[in-house]
Formats: sequence, C-alpha cells, structure tokens
Amino acid sequence: MAKADPGQRCADSGPHWDKGIEGQRMAVLGDGSYRNPIVSGDHPDPAVLKDGDDYYMTFTPFTASPGLAIWHSTDLVGWTPIATALCKPMGNVFAVNLCKHGNRYYIYLPAQRPGGDWSIFVIAAERITGPWSEPVDLGIPGCIDPAHVVGEDGRRYLFVNGIRMIRLRDDGLATDGKLVHAYTPWQYPQDWIVEDFAPEGPKLLRRNEWFYLVSAVGGTAGPPTSHMVIVARSRSVHGPWENCPHNPIVRTQSAAEPWWSRGHATFVEGPAGDWWMVYHGYENGFRTLGRQTLLEPMAWTADGWPVATGGDLSRPLRKPSGGKASPAGFALSDDFSSDKFGTQWSFHDPRPDEMRRVRRAGGGMELAGAGTSPADSSPMVCGVGDRAYVAELTLEPSADAEAGLLLFYNHKAFVGVGFTPDTIKTFEYAQELDWARIQRPNRRVRVRLTNDHNVVTFEYSHDDGRSWQLHTLRMEVSGIHHNVFGDFLSLKLGIYCAGKGTARLGDFSYRAIDGNPLA
Repeated sequence: MAKADPGQRCADSGPHWDKGIEGQRMAVLGDGSYRNPIVSGDHPDPAVLKDGDDYYMTFTPFTASPGLAIWHSTDLVGWTPIATALCKPMGNVFAVNLCKHGNRYYIYLPAQRPGGDWSIFVIAAERITGPWSEPVDLGIPGCIDPAHVVGEDGRRYLFVNGIRMIRLRDDGLATDGKLVHAYTPWQYPQDWIVEDFAPEGPKLLRRNEWFYLVSAVGGTAGPPTSHMVIVARSRSVHGPWENCPHNPIVRTQSAAEPWWSRGHATFVEGPAGDWWMVYHGYENGFRTLGRQTLLEPMAWTADGWPVATGGDLSRPLRKPSGGKASPAGFALSDDFSSDKFGTQWSFHDPRPDEMRRVRRAGGGMELAGAGTSPADSSPMVCGVGDRAYVAELTLEPSADAEAGLLLFYNHKAFVGVGFTPDTIKTFEYAQELDWARIQRPNRRVRVRLTNDHNVVTFEYSHDDGRSWQLHTLRMEVSGIHHNVFGDFLSLKLGIYCAGKGTARLGDFSYRAIDGNPLA
C-alpha cells in the first residue's frame, strides 16, 4: 500500500481566527470583518437587549451556579462579561429573557426546582450590573422560554413555549390573567430530517405597525438539520399571526455546513440602524463545545418581511457599522486571589450551600471536599471556546482528600486525573480505571491537560513544572455531548475535591493552541 507523503499533506483547510487573550480565538478579524462565533464555547439561547448605544446579552446557565453572567458590547461583535445576575442555585434554568421596561431591567427565567415542576420566575434591577432582586415565582407551571413584550394596548405580556401567552401586571412581577394559546407555528414539510416539532424560544419585536414573533421549531439538537428560525407577524400581540413566506429564514441545510442546529434567534438593530440576528449553533465536529453564539446580517423586504443575508457562515462577514469598538473575551488564567465565580467559574449542579466549600487564604483558594469522587462531587467548572488548548493547575490535597483536573460534561460523562497524598487516579467513561492507579506521594503536584481537537493528554509534575511526567493513557472525547449524554451541556474544564479534607488550588493557567488536527 502506498504511504501518504507527509510533504504533500494539506494544511488545515478550516476557518482561522485572529488570536486574542491567551491565544483564544477572536471574532473580530481587524480588517472590518468578523468570523463567527461572536461568543465561543457553551453560550446557548442568547437573550439580547439593545439599551441606547449599549448591548447586553445573557445565556442559559442550566444547573451552573452562580450563573446568568451578563455580557456587554458596543458593536455586537466584541463581548465581555460585566456582572452575574443569579448568585443562588435555582435548580435547572433554561432560556431566559432580558428586557428593560421604563428604567428597570428584568430577567424572566424558567427554573425547575429539584424534584419539582417548571415555573417562570422574574428578577429585577435598577442597574444592569445589579444588585438583582431575589427571584419571584410568577406561578406559570410547566412553561419554559419566556419572552416579554408590550402590546399595542400598553400592557405587558409573556409568551412561552407552545406558543402561548399570559398578561402581566404593570410592574411585571405578577401575572394578570390566564395562559392562553397565541400562535400555531408554521409547519415544515414532513420529509425534512429534524428531531421534533418542539415550538419554542419565542422572541418578539415591534417594528413600524407590526409585531414580529420569532420562534424555533425542529428540535434543539439531534440531526444537524433540525433547529430552525421561523417568523410570523401581526398588528396585535393577540393575533391573528401571518406566517412569513420565506420560512424558515434560518436552517442548516446539510451536515457539510460549518454550523449545525442553528436557531433560537433574536432580531436586533445594529449601531448604524441595520439589522442583525443573534442565535446559537453547534460547530461542525465540535459538539463538545456546546451551542455557540452566532451573528448573521439580515434585511427587510419591501413588503416588511425579514430575510437572512449572511450566506456561508464559515467565511468572514462585514462587521456591523457604527458603534464603538468593544473589547472581547477575558483571561481564563486565575491565581484565585479574587472572586471569578459567576463570570468564569461555577459549580455544576450545586447544593444550596455549595459556595461554603470555597475559602480564600494566602493569595490562593482552598476547596473543601464533597462526595467520594468526581462521580458524586460537584466540581468547579470553567467553559472554554477553543478547538485546542492547554490548561495547568497546582494542587495540594490534604491528608484526607483527593483532587484533580477534569474535562467534565456531567456526572455520567467525564475524564480526568486525580491525586491523593499517595495515589494518582485515572478517570475515563465517568469512572475510575482501577488498573491504572499509580502509587506515589503527591503532597504538591502540578497537572497539565491538553485537549487537541478532542484528543486529551495529561501530564503531571512534582517539581513545580520544571520536569513533566507523561500520563500514559490518552483519551478521545468527541462523543461527549448532548446527543449522547443529554442535558444540553458542553465539555468544560473542571476541578474537583472529594473526601473529608481540602485541596489548595493555585496558579490555574490557560492558553489556546493551534494543535494538529491532521496528526
């Protein structure tokens, strides 16, 4: 058999991004264009608010707490987190709505308390950076995906999945009526390859004399061609609603496209008065990164219907005109001397008192143990948005603790290495590999994780990084995503501490790398 000539190997033909902080990929390309995603990594169900010259956005946190980080931009392309709106565990939180009414900001959020039903809650603040109020239960059971709108009658309404609606009291903190059917969504052809009909994610916009109802059908994940964006309009929030003749205005047509399962869109006016859609999608080949935030230009037809104009989203697109250039992203490296919970770190599926496990002292952080292993502990997790990266962490487990560095999806799906004072443990398939145990002292250890296009390598050092020992087991993690393990999550960097003791954490570092996808 003929061997391929390494000299003839093609360079990676995929898209390339400019490098930002720590080598992280940037949407802004520096020549007046941008390349998606505008917020990389797991940032699904973007809720976008235009507030004068500023834009704010938040995303579904699921069980992560603290959660609901609020991001800021002035140009729709560069985004940075500025605050955290939800500091206490609420259970499982799905897609939220961020809006402003009068001089107050509101976030309507659906939450499922442990062991309970879904309900819609609301929090409010005088300033976008908070403080945000305690959640108020609106008593709308079994609903998700709230969307706030002010009707032609001046009254406030929430639309939810279904697509149904309910009137709110003028202060927006209680309902004032019953949940009623609002709209029967446009139906795609039965032979389309989709996951499920699942009408959800309503967003409403009033433009000129029309209300536009933007929603999603087809299912959130499943086949790449499932999720899509549809539109209807009416002169009243009460209907009747007329379907857009161009439906669906966004849909992944083929698994060969760079972005899969595109949907859950919001229409937003750009700084120069042109129009854009913000929605999420899975990156082809990197479902492990979760649903990432995409920006696509749109236009209005002469008869008042929206059309998407972005075309091939693997190519650079013209950046929105006007506005002030906005910084993008933030450093993930952390010496643990300040509180980055909510904007960077969170606990996965935490108990109400999980934050009590965290103590800062001597310029670092101590993490108290919980459970007996990563399988029953609540790890600290940190989202990432690069295809290839290296993370390092210094650990000092106490005599009755074990701690380690993970790639963590949920308690059914994770990989990693752990250290007790006398043993190195290996985790794959969400369980410890007993045969891979290594006996050696681990009073202080630095551990390195390299994720190179879903191929994971661990190394560890017992002399503060002067020399490294290669962990002999490499792992391939491309299958750790929602279509296999559910929960709509992403594969995140995780730090765990189990047992009755504590682990001292120090000098967490992160850098994106180019990697070698062809190796």
